[in-house]
Amino acid sequence: MLNEIKKLLLQNGIELSAPIALSDCLISRPYLLERVGIGCDGTAVIFAIPYHTPACETPERNCSRYAVGRDYHLFVKQISERILPVLQEKYPALRFAMFADHSPIDERNAAARAGLGVIGKNGLLITEKYASYVFLAEVITSASPPTTLSVPDAPPLCENCGACRSACPMLCGETAECLSALTQRKGELSDGERKQIAAFGSVWGCDRCQEICPHTKKAIRNGTVTSPIPFFHDDPIPALTYRRIQDMTNERFSERAYAWRGRHVILRNLSVMEQNNEGATPKQPSEEV
Repeated sequence: MLNEIKKLLLQNGIELSAPIALSDCLISRPYLLERVGIGCDGTAVIFAIPYHTPACETPERNCSRYAVGRDYHLFVKQISERILPVLQEKYPALRFAMFADHSPIDERNAAARAGLGVIGKNGLLITEKYASYVFLAEVITSASPPTTLSVPDAPPLCENCGACRSACPMLCGETAECLSALTQRKGELSDGERKQIAAFGSVWGCDRCQEICPHTKKAIRNGTVTSPIPFFHDDPIPALTYRRIQDMTNERFSERAYAWRGRHVILRNLSVMEQNNEGATPKQPSEEV
């Protein structure tokens, strides 16, 4: 059955997957397991979804690479609708569910302990093939894990070279807050925070700790970093502008990774950036936009 899950994932462009007993996972939201009728004696097949595409290398890109393509939650929904009915029909006595992001388990910890990669000092899972340019998700089943399955007591960690922390633009400033978190914050920004967004050139997210990582550089040299999944190559928007976001239909905007914060936040950041680039008085986005 676990081989069947891996085969179905591979058919959807996902090469990196591995099983782990739920009892070996850090279960942070047990109510999600209860909701799908699966106990802690089941199994999770954790998988890594590569998202990096050539569009991520666009020189004018001003958002994080993970936000260039469409929101990965949509992709997970698509493959869930393809895979789960097949599994349920083939194994009617078992229960199956798919999770991503809002998960009953600590996905990063489970992925590392299952052998998909190591946890970096930047807090991300680093894989050999795709570096840290992956999203995590899992198929959870009521099936018992193989008796031969073994995992380390603690997740493997990176070599602690310190490159990611040295490259972090915020650690050198007045605050240690992540730039990505700053770009996602709601409400008004202070003058200092607006200057930070303008100075570092990103209106959503930050990739510096990933770009500088030796594992990323190795994956690029080896030519393995690009995602084979068509979903992430479709409708990329690497360079955001105030007008482009403002003119998006609600349907198209809802498919972007920054949509969960609403238009106001991304328009505010674009206003800051365009004021900095053009020396003009920025437009002030309204909450209704």
